[in-house]
Amino acid sequence: MKERKLVRAPEYSALACAVIEDGGRVLFLKRKEGEREVLELPCVMVEKGRNPVSELKEAVLAQAGIDAQVHEPFIEGRHNVGSRKRKRWVPALGFRISSKNMSARVGAGFSGVKWISLEDAKKEKMGRKAEWLLRR
Repeated sequence: MKERKLVRAPEYSALACAVIEDGGRVLFLKRKEGEREVLELPCVMVEKGRNPVSELKEAVLAQAGIDAQVHEPFIEGRHNVGSRKRKRWVPALGFRISSKNMSARVGAGFSGVKWISLEDAKKEKMGRKAEWLLRR
């Protein structure tokens, strides 16, 4: 009989999100969850020992199609990487992003983009990785 190896889940140290602003509005990606659409920021779960800036740069290119320049984090919160029953909190960091070309091409898994202010976004339905914005 074959021996089974236990595979450990990766240890996450933070959630890095891209806050791409243009004229007071922020870029959100739309994702279909069943019948409804939810908004999410381009983001990536950063594993321990990894560089969040380089990880986020690659994620923004893959998810939004924007060649991003990552600046300092300016929004902080906390994100639950556990379950709703067993919570495990990690820092959620919103990095300011700039780019020469702000036209977005959505990646796989997303249905479109929406440019709205952060205050208006709090009234919309957020995805699991963007819920931390509501608690700010």
